[in-house]
Amino acid sequence: MASQFRRDDGFTVVTQDRTQPSAEDSLIARYFKPLATDPGAFGLVDDAAVLSSSGDDIVVTTDAVVEGVHYLATDPPDTIARKALRVNLSDLAAKGAVPAGFVLTLALRSQEDAWLRPFADALGADARTFACPLLGGDTVSTPGPQMISITAFGRVPKGRMVGRIGAKPGDRILVTGTIGDAALGLDVLTGGAVAAVLKDQTAQDYLIERYRVPRPRNALAGAVLTHANASMDVSDGLAGDLAKLCAASGVSALIEADRIPKSPAASLAISAVGLEKLVSGGDDYEVLCAVPDARCADFMREAEQAGVPVSAIGTVVVGRAAPRWTDAHGNEIALQRLSYSHF
Repeated sequence: MASQFRRDDGFTVVTQDRTQPSAEDSLIARYFKPLATDPGAFGLVDDAAVLSSSGDDIVVTTDAVVEGVHYLATDPPDTIARKALRVNLSDLAAKGAVPAGFVLTLALRSQEDAWLRPFADALGADARTFACPLLGGDTVSTPGPQMISITAFGRVPKGRMVGRIGAKPGDRILVTGTIGDAALGLDVLTGGAVAAVLKDQTAQDYLIERYRVPRPRNALAGAVLTHANASMDVSDGLAGDLAKLCAASGVSALIEADRIPKSPAASLAISAVGLEKLVSGGDDYEVLCAVPDARCADFMREAEQAGVPVSAIGTVVVGRAAPRWTDAHGNEIALQRLSYSHF
């Protein structure tokens, strides 16, 4: 008789005979056990892992990526793996946390090696690059869209996590990288207005890559921890996420739209979609933070040393109104849409 149980490696499997490895058993051993390099994972031979805190606070974040929502069914499996892990690493970076490990849940339609091998290889490569090993997880089958859910853990000194609460009037609002590339890349992939206007294949490829593979700013976590009063990652759109940070801190903000950092490809494409698409499209996975004016120079210097571009785009101001956006002439810009929403 078939039975369902939680294996010693932390994954739930169904088997006809507990003395014989099941298909799930073999899948886990083949693709994911080699990724579990942290001593606390016990080589996936226990039904739980140990994550040593070393006196630090443990920061926990979780994000799922769903086929047809966060990635396209035609996206290469290696980019899907990298995106699944990196969107969580981006959250840790914005909290000033050092990655410690992650657990993985996979909802799969099939066990094809042609998909799982590049997925597992890319996941393992990123786990090594960002020093964030696999600790355990779960595999399930699904007749519907595939889904990858990751819960990541990070460490910060006790009581030091940088949250959304804490921005103060006078703080400078800083953002890393460039904004809007991922939303434009999705537009290219789905044959939207950007695809029609942007004929440069190199520019199109750049935007597509930015959509498929985020660039988490973990190299900047130390600067965030040391200098920022408040911070979060930009996942649903700069405009909407800034509004969330301000609301949590009980403040407002004034943003100079012409200071929003744009890639050359985005600068070419903006005529087709306008500013609103860039600041509300989402999937940027950049760090947005409020830094006291007196600490901005230090923050910028440390960002340069870490190889992370940072731009000052506005100022935190008194009040609880929605952040105001102005153009190069000081005229207010009305944004009809602030962010991506699942519902």
